[in-house]
Amino acid sequence: MSGPPPTTLRRVLTLWPLIFYGLGVIVGAGIYVAVGVVIERAGPSAPVSFVIAGIVAVLTGLCYAELGSRFPEASGGVSYVRHGFGSDRLARIVGAAMTLAVAVAGASIARGTAQYLGVLVPLPEWLLVTLVILGFTGIAAVGVRESVAIAAVMGLIEIVGLVAAIVAGLIAAPDFDLSPMWPASAPAWEGVLSGAFLAFFAFIGFETLANLGEEVKDPHRTLPRGVMGAVGASVLLYVAVVSAVVLSGREGEHPLLMLFPGMGAAVFAAVGSIAVANGVLVQIVMLARLFYGMAKRGQLAGAMGAGLAVVHPRTRTPVRATALGGGIVLVMALAVPFEHLLVVANMVTLGIFTLVALSLWRVQRRPGAERGETFRVPAWVPLLAAILCVGLMVAEAIGFIP
Repeated sequence: MSGPPPTTLRRVLTLWPLIFYGLGVIVGAGIYVAVGVVIERAGPSAPVSFVIAGIVAVLTGLCYAELGSRFPEASGGVSYVRHGFGSDRLARIVGAAMTLAVAVAGASIARGTAQYLGVLVPLPEWLLVTLVILGFTGIAAVGVRESVAIAAVMGLIEIVGLVAAIVAGLIAAPDFDLSPMWPASAPAWEGVLSGAFLAFFAFIGFETLANLGEEVKDPHRTLPRGVMGAVGASVLLYVAVVSAVVLSGREGEHPLLMLFPGMGAAVFAAVGSIAVANGVLVQIVMLARLFYGMAKRGQLAGAMGAGLAVVHPRTRTPVRATALGGGIVLVMALAVPFEHLLVVANMVTLGIFTLVALSLWRVQRRPGAERGETFRVPAWVPLLAAILCVGLMVAEAIGFIP
């Protein structure tokens, strides 16, 4: 006699919660943590850096949108590469790379959270990092509806904080001369490209929406719209924020905090803490779905792999996979310096995005690839996305970008 069917993930997510969740993923840590470093590299042309990084993110997001519509599976990029290249070995390599990229991104976000919390709570950084990661690991294990709802609310708070920063920057601006933002020399363009590499970190996160493919209602329509809505809105918001900061003349490690004098800085630090911490929750949720999706399809062998494929019957979440993801993020956050985390996260993520884009290009070229209900992008999109991702990696590797 066969036993009861295994517990599966629940399809509960609709378009607007998905878009707000995606905005919460993308908008949080990157702009709050990396904006000072990007301005340091690109100077007044920092908005152009974010435009370039945004173009790469939009093109890659289009690739994820089509692949997520075709293959709405929890393992995201691992599944896409397996479908595109037909290689379980390459898919496992991508899974390992994604584990590293997500863990490093989550760790860097947790370190950024501690920087903002340190303004409000006089505790050691390692303790703040530990409390943040353990707390959000617990939330991620409760349920996807609850995790997404919390992330969406936190995302709304962080967006309000950025709108306040835009207003404060424009009020503080002595004039509204935009001409210095355009790079007019070769060294200026080098600074822009240097800034674009780090600005790309601010867009990392849209790919996490693809990992929710098995928990989205009508994924063939909802998932592409959610991805593109979140990416497009984040590009507009980022360029507005950085332009306001540049116009205000505020420079330093935390230029957003400098926009708010006196008690305003403490209030914004509280908002920043929420904004950045939101990214920790999202990365843990993504890592858990990655482990679950790979284990479910036999790409993680042994008893450990079988355990990670288990969904808790009450919470309907992969609790063991969530606990493992939170543990990996915690170790990375405590062991690796913040600057190294940022660069490693970008390089590994760009490599994964390149393979995902090429996977879509291969899928589109196959006979019978047309599917009536599938979102489809032009054939040049995945190729251009792959070229731009490789370009940023090569420029960083050969030292063109300092």
